Amino acid sequence: MLFDVTRGELVDVFGEERIAYLPATAFPPAVAETEGARLLRTVGVPTGTVRLREPDAGSGRLPLVRDVVDVEDFEGADEWPVIGWLLNAHLALDPGSGKVYAFDADEETAQELHADISSLIHVTVRFQRLLDEFTFNDGDEEAGFERLEREVEEVRQQTSRIDPLPFQDDDTVWSVVGEEIAMGQRFKGDSPGARSLYG
Repeated sequence: MLFDVTRGELVDVFGEERIAYLPATAFPPAVAETEGARLLRTVGVPTGTVRLREPDAGSGRLPLVRDVVDVEDFEGADEWPVIGWLLNAHLALDPGSGKVYAFDADEETAQELHADISSLIHVTVRFQRLLDEFTFNDGDEEAGFERLEREVEEVRQQTSRIDPLPFQDDDTVWSVVGEEIAMGQRFKGDSPGARSLYG
């Protein structure tokens, strides 16, 4: 694990009801015992920015990459389980390397997004916590946006020191999410940031 992520930490911050998990039975048998699948089963991911896939109602399994994108362009990825979505990208776990890939079906592209699942959980926690807790200063919106931009940049820098993949360039889905957060676009109506922005 690149990042120290624990279920207790997530529950303390978000509460049990805001953490999504994937059961071991959702993964192909050969994948269920990998570290990535174990973390998704035992630690989970906070709901909001990243959405985990629901296993198929009939089979109880996650779809595979070949079920959601044209895999001719992504040799070797057809059997990887699709674990969730981020923006318009399908997130898939490579059980061999433990990496998380983002597949954009419209653009027919794939990018390495995380070196392991702990990195996915870490970035999701940091951004989701920022969206849940950030508030703008009364009467000084400009200073608030400057502070928000610094917070987003801190997530980017702290993550990149350990795993450079999530923010390796301006085109990764996490870079786009970070830009949207910095512009105030991702605050939900009941969050302190949204209330201070929109009243």
